[in-house]
Amino acid sequence: MTETRPRSRKSPYPLWFFVPAAIIYGVLFLVPTVSSLWFSLTRWDLSTAEFIGLENFQQFFSEPFLVKGLVNTLIYAVTTSGLKTVCGLLLAVLLTSNIFARGFLRTLVFFPVLVSTIGIGITFTVMMHPTRGIINVTLETLGIPGPGWLTNPALALFSVALVDVWKGVGLATLIFIAGLAAISPDYYEAARIDGATRLQQFFRITLPLVRPATVIVVTLSLIGGLRSFDLIWAMTRGGPGFSSDVIASVIYKQYQAGFYGLSTAGNVILFALIAVIILPFTLWFNRREVEE
Repeated sequence: MTETRPRSRKSPYPLWFFVPAAIIYGVLFLVPTVSSLWFSLTRWDLSTAEFIGLENFQQFFSEPFLVKGLVNTLIYAVTTSGLKTVCGLLLAVLLTSNIFARGFLRTLVFFPVLVSTIGIGITFTVMMHPTRGIINVTLETLGIPGPGWLTNPALALFSVALVDVWKGVGLATLIFIAGLAAISPDYYEAARIDGATRLQQFFRITLPLVRPATVIVVTLSLIGGLRSFDLIWAMTRGGPGFSSDVIASVIYKQYQAGFYGLSTAGNVILFALIAVIILPFTLWFNRREVEE
C-alpha cells in the first residue's frame, strides 16, 4: 500500500498581511508620484490641465535663477553632509572617552535636534544681524569687523548651512556613538600591545569598523540637505536675491506665483536628484560590504 501524505496548504496570512501595507504605500506614495509626473507635463491650475510635454523642464533649466537653486542645493547638501559626518565622528570619539560629565555633554550635543527648526532659524537670524546681532557685537569687542552673515550673497548660503550643521550634528553624533559602542575593545587592546598610537588606532581600527554608521549619517544628511527648506526659508527666504535659493524654496515660490506646472516639474527634478545621488551610493556601499 502506498502511503498517502496530506497535501500541504499554503497559508493565506502572508498575502493578507501584505495587502494593507501595499494599499497604504500605493495611496501615499505611488499615486502622488504618478500624479506629479503627469502634472509636471502640463500647464495646470486648480480646475484645468493642458498637456505641454517637456516645456516645464525646458523652462526650468533655461531660467538662470532656477538653475542657481539647483546648484545651491548640491552645494548645501554636500557642505552640511560633510560637516555633520566629520564633526559627528569627532564628537562621538570624544563623548565615548573617559571625560568629565560625559552624560551631560551628550545631552547638550543632542539638544538642538529636539528644538523646532523654525525657532532655531528665527533665533539665529537675530543673532546674525549685521549690526545688532550678538555674534557681530562680540566680534567687534574683539576688534574684528563682523560680516553680513545673511546679507552678503557670498556668505548667506554657508551661514544657513552652519546653522543646519549645529542643529543636526547631534543626531550624527548619536549614530556614531552607537557604531563605536559596537566595536570590540579587543581590537584596541591588541593594537596597544603592538605599539600603535591613538592616531593609528583611529585610522586603522575606528574608521574602518565605524563605516556602517558613516554610511547612515552620510545618507540621512544628504537626503536632508537636498530636501532642506524650512531653515533656509526662516532665515533668508532664498535671499539676498537668489543667492541662498534651493530647489525646495524655488518650488515654493513658483507655487506662490501660480506656476503650478513649473513647480511640479521642480518636485520631479528634486525627486530624481535624490534618487540619482542616494541609490548608487547605497548600492555601492552594499556591494563593498558583501565583498569584504
